[in-house]
Amino acid sequence: MQTVESQWVSIPVGDQSMSAYVSRPTAGGIAHVVLVGFEMFGLTPYVAGVTDRIAALGYTAVAPDFYHRAGDRIELPETDDGRERGFRLVNELTLDGVADDVRACLGHLGRADAPAAMVGLSVGAHIAFGVATRVPLHALALFYPGWLTTSGTGLSRPTPLLELTSRIVANDTEVLFVVGENDKLYAPQDISLIDDRFGADRLHHETVIYPGAPHGFLCEHRDAFRADAAADAFDRMQALLARALG
Repeated sequence: MQTVESQWVSIPVGDQSMSAYVSRPTAGGIAHVVLVGFEMFGLTPYVAGVTDRIAALGYTAVAPDFYHRAGDRIELPETDDGRERGFRLVNELTLDGVADDVRACLGHLGRADAPAAMVGLSVGAHIAFGVATRVPLHALALFYPGWLTTSGTGLSRPTPLLELTSRIVANDTEVLFVVGENDKLYAPQDISLIDDRFGADRLHHETVIYPGAPHGFLCEHRDAFRADAAADAFDRMQALLARALG
């Protein structure tokens, strides 16, 4: 693992500006970009920590503030009120908007045409899947994304995101999908549907279901944390990035 340095930056997106948390190895040099999609609570210290961990693998890791059109660096409490506002903010996102945000990040870093990957956490994995239907990515690591099989969010109206899988296939994106067996966002048929769609489209992918793990098992700050599942999932993500980006 490498030592990293991080900073907040302001990135132009159209006629607006977007905050982003950028972490990179202190050794310098050109590093491939890994974008990080936050949970519904926004750019929290936990998300910044995940971004730092990815940077320590040797990448330039950047977590865009996808909520920037509603306010700067919105950070929500992990309460019922926080979740309610988070749902509202997620429903205000559009595929065009999040794709523009990612392109702006890559352009700001001078890596617009270079290989890139995206790691998404929960809502951020939903966002990452949507981004990958618009922006060519070499790899996509999805940690327990919601709403892939149904319509209803801003990104999945009028078509469930899973119906857009062929757009990811066309870019030859390698996908890692990880979920806990006890994740209440999923019925067993949902996971099968996701896995079948990946397979039907011949997408190079890996699906991992962790026995007994709930939603959010990666976060060490919560009761949902499952150390073994979290360590294995992070290792698989690291291997994916190494294969896809080097």
